[in-house]
Amino acid sequence: MLKSLSSAVSGLQGHQTMMDVIGNNIANVSTAGYQSSRVTFSDVYYLMLRPGNEGTTAVGGTNASQIGYGSQVASIDVLHTTGGMSTTYRALDQYIDGSGYFIVQDSNENEFYTKVGHLYFDVAGNLVDSNGNFVMGASGDELSDGYTPELINVADLENYSSISVSSTGVITGVDDTGATEILGQVGLASFTNQDALLECGGCYFAKSSNSGEPVYGIPGDSAVGKLVSGALEASNVDLSKEFTEMIMAQRGFQANARVITTSDEMLQELVNLKR
Repeated sequence: MLKSLSSAVSGLQGHQTMMDVIGNNIANVSTAGYQSSRVTFSDVYYLMLRPGNEGTTAVGGTNASQIGYGSQVASIDVLHTTGGMSTTYRALDQYIDGSGYFIVQDSNENEFYTKVGHLYFDVAGNLVDSNGNFVMGASGDELSDGYTPELINVADLENYSSISVSSTGVITGVDDTGATEILGQVGLASFTNQDALLECGGCYFAKSSNSGEPVYGIPGDSAVGKLVSGALEASNVDLSKEFTEMIMAQRGFQANARVITTSDEMLQELVNLKR
C-alpha cells in the first residue's frame, strides 16, 4: 500500500515541476528572444517480486514480476528554435536569421550569449545591449576568420549620422562630409551543443562543460546566420502547445492526488478491521 503512496507523491512532484516550467513559458510569451523549455519524465526504481526463469524440458519459462516506485523528472530542456521575427523599424534592433548568438560582456568581463539584438550606443560610444552589457565584435576593420571578439566602440560617434547595420553585421555611419565609413562589425557565436548552454536570466546563456567552447562566426555565414535590421526575435513559446501541456499537467496531478486519497481510504479500511 505504501508503494502506491510513494509513487503518487513522485507523480505530484513531477507534475508540479512540469507546471512550474509551463508557467514560466507562458509568463515569457512576449519576452523578446526567450527560448521555451520542456519537461520529460522517466520511471524509477523497480522492486523485484519474482525473478524470471528460463524454460526447461520439464517446465516452461516464467517472466519477472516487478513493481515500480513512480516517476521522476528526467530532464528540463531548453528548445533552441528560432522565434518569429518581430518588426520594430529601429535601425539598431537586430534579428538573427539563423542559429547564432550575439556575444556580450558584463562589467566583470564575463561573456554571455543572447538572441536579443536590442542594441544601443552609450555616451562613450560603446555598443551595448538593453542591460548595458558590451556587445562584442570588432571596432573599425571588418571581421575575419578566427577573430577574437573585442568591444565595439566609436569614440567620435557624434560625428556620424544615419548609422545602420548590414546583414553581415557591418556598422556604418555617414560623416559630416557625406562619406560613409565603417565603424565596426557585430560578431556572432555558435556552439557544438547549444542544448547544454546554461540559462542565466535576462535571456542570457553561458557556456558549460558540455556545450563546448564558442565558435566565433561572421554574420552571413551559414553556421551563425545573417542579421536583419529593424527587427527582434520574438519568444518561441507556442501558446496552444503550452495550454495543452497545462491540461496534461493538471490531470496528471489530479490523478496522482486521487491515488493518494484512495490509498488512504484502503489503509483506513485496514485499520477498521481491528474493531
